[in-house]
Amino acid sequence: MKYYIISGEASGDLHGANLMKGLKSVDSHAEFRFWGGDLMAEQAPGLVRHYNETNFMGFVEVLANLSKVKSNLNFCKRDLQHWDADVLVLIDYPGFNLRMARFAKAKGMLVYYYISPKIWAWKESRIKKIKAYVDRMFVIFPFEVEYFKKHNYPVIFAGNPTIDAIDEALHQDDDFALFVRRNNLDSKPVVALMPGSRKQEVDRHMEIMLRVHKHFPDYQFVIAAAPSLPPAYYDKFTRYEKVHMIYGNSYEVLKYAEAALVTSGTATLETALFYVPQVVCYKTSPLSYLIARAFVKIKWISLVNLIMNREVVHELIQGDMSELNLVRELNELLNNSDSRNRMLSDYEALKGHLGGSGASERVAHEMHMTLLNDLTSIPAE
Repeated sequence: MKYYIISGEASGDLHGANLMKGLKSVDSHAEFRFWGGDLMAEQAPGLVRHYNETNFMGFVEVLANLSKVKSNLNFCKRDLQHWDADVLVLIDYPGFNLRMARFAKAKGMLVYYYISPKIWAWKESRIKKIKAYVDRMFVIFPFEVEYFKKHNYPVIFAGNPTIDAIDEALHQDDDFALFVRRNNLDSKPVVALMPGSRKQEVDRHMEIMLRVHKHFPDYQFVIAAAPSLPPAYYDKFTRYEKVHMIYGNSYEVLKYAEAALVTSGTATLETALFYVPQVVCYKTSPLSYLIARAFVKIKWISLVNLIMNREVVHELIQGDMSELNLVRELNELLNNSDSRNRMLSDYEALKGHLGGSGASERVAHEMHMTLLNDLTSIPAE
């Protein structure tokens, strides 16, 4: 089979790579052409565009790069048609991918979506486009099955691939002493700082997070620096005494962390699956916060709480994200064994809700079998 895959960011590259690995195991004739990153390129030849060239996040950034976005879309449409794929597989990245879904569907192509746009949080109107342009949706959160059922749109859930990526990291032959030597750290236990991946959110969160380190002299604070920003950008933060940085390898930081301060998003789930007690933080501009309050329809901002449908990790949002509150919550996680153990126990239940290990292989099998059925049911021209 010929799979044309579009992923537009680092997390999509990771899950796209694992999907490709799974597809190769069930389809010995699998061919790939894809938009993604280094991890997908390790799985097969066929990289068209790297996500570093296409990932424009935020309203202002998209406007500033509108001509490039349009150019990428037009090129992708031509390339997709020329390659004559059996199926277009879209991974998250809805602003770009839903436009490609519309184009592909108009051309009579099969369109599969892996990792749904988070329409349960905002932009619920996108359900109309999904129902119109997407033949099959493969979701990674169990609550999404019921959500889409309410919209009379059946989806396929085979587990969450984040578990597989983290299991691989946890089973690497490594230890804390080697981790310390490799990254020029000291021997104190680690508190991970995960301020996000976009410049605006890193600037806003890091300023407050860095005030906390002086309250915990027996710990070393390590910034998990996102590869979406240049290493030199973080220099202004590492001037703080005993604050270190590890660039582009958040999993390594989490593997050895005793606790973490985490900006909301996928990182909250990753932190939980590493069994690291965490405080979830989020702060934005007053205007953006008011807009979010008006349009976002979810009770919690962390995936951990959303999946469990209750508060497992404490969330400090907007005005609640203060030095005093962060110190109090972090102290609870580091020094109160009852609080710490309760959260770790909830993490174990969370992993069970997500379907356990092997999700990438299961979704690849489901996708391949579904594709075989769909292709045989298409009327001959």
